Amino acid sequence: MTEPAPNLPSDVQEAMRTAGRLAWISLGFQLSIVTVLALVMGGSQALRTAWIEDMLSLLPPVAFLIAMKLERKPATRRFPFGFQRANSLAFLIAATALTAMGALMVYESAMTLAKGEHPTIGSVRWFGQEVWLGWPMMAALAYSVIPPVILGRMKLPLARKIADKVLHTDALMNKADWQTGLAAILGIGGVAFGLWWADAVAAGFIALSILRDGVNAMRVAIVELTDGAPRKLDSAEVDPLVDQITERLRRQHGDVAVQVRETGRYMRAVVGPPDTPHLPEEHARALVGDDEGWRLIEVAIEDRRSRRDA
Repeated sequence: MTEPAPNLPSDVQEAMRTAGRLAWISLGFQLSIVTVLALVMGGSQALRTAWIEDMLSLLPPVAFLIAMKLERKPATRRFPFGFQRANSLAFLIAATALTAMGALMVYESAMTLAKGEHPTIGSVRWFGQEVWLGWPMMAALAYSVIPPVILGRMKLPLARKIADKVLHTDALMNKADWQTGLAAILGIGGVAFGLWWADAVAAGFIALSILRDGVNAMRVAIVELTDGAPRKLDSAEVDPLVDQITERLRRQHGDVAVQVRETGRYMRAVVGPPDTPHLPEEHARALVGDDEGWRLIEVAIEDRRSRRDA
């Protein structure tokens, strides 16, 4: 027997469809931003960092779309629990991208300041006029700021609605996008006034905050993949629903052990006797055999009846 797909409320299904559309829109805008920044990059450290960061920003929406497609696949004999953990794996990928972005920004900025590198922002002749390249650079960065501000704000409430940490991390990446863009604009403006270090300082100004968000997201992703207790969407704290589920199950079944874990956006609770953490050895041997009995530590009997039948 394979596990049936969860039944989702209609409003959650609609929110997931909207999130999917936003992910595709994000990819379209990010590709255009990457192209525009590449055309005007020059020797600006802040612009180069923003460009690399925008490249990394492609990963979360791609991971989200792939995970959503896998999650809808029916369970099979080889994957009897379905593909709900695809969301957890996608969360780890998105969190890793956010962490890598923050780490790269910190490294690049530190190296530039340590070496005392002076950014090169030259001029070009357009329509017979000498134009400082800083102006098209700042125009490109201004364009790169607008879509992430709008899309990130649209994704956050959807992430809460569908309990999706991948989408939430994608929204954090959008936040990092526009913050980096603004910092780069300030840095290029500083170079115009002879402040050679302003470019690198601006590029690294927000890096520690991004790195912190990425590390926190990675911690939660690893916890989720190692069957830790479900965490909040925006922090490493245990989700209050865990205590609520535990309390109500004990109210129904008495003094029992309750284990709650997370598979993607879903939670699973196991109720067992408080004094027997694993399957009795003789029971396991009867099911598997003497040689392999040690491998079977749990047999769960699921209760899928409605409350009125229970």
